[in-house]
Amino acid sequence: MAHYLSLALVFSFSLFVACSFVFLVSGTYLLMFKIDKANRLLKHPYLAQRTFKQYKIGIRMTIVLDYFLRLTFPHSTVWLAGSANQLLKHVDPDSIPTDVKWPIMGLWGSCLFGMIAMVTLWALLIRGGVN
Repeated sequence: MAHYLSLALVFSFSLFVACSFVFLVSGTYLLMFKIDKANRLLKHPYLAQRTFKQYKIGIRMTIVLDYFLRLTFPHSTVWLAGSANQLLKHVDPDSIPTDVKWPIMGLWGSCLFGMIAMVTLWALLIRGGVN
């Protein structure tokens, strides 16, 4: 059993590192090159009051999270995805080009999988996966 735990430890660590890399690359690309186009296409209601750059980083990432949830779960009516779908009901996810979708999906998708990998990694370390 210890052999399987060490393999799971290596896999979860590798997945966590890969997710961190994807997060950095997608986030950098999105915020440097594609955020203006994404905001123009997706038209978040918060942007009616201020420009994207006038908001603090936490609210900026919340706006991008709403974009992610709308593009990933377009028919959801519950929890955060339902709220994002209400805010962005005017957006047709199929009409958004891939050059805008992939950095948004990479940024928040890698966060989701990275958190799962991190929790798994910590659980394995606590369990005693390192011999």
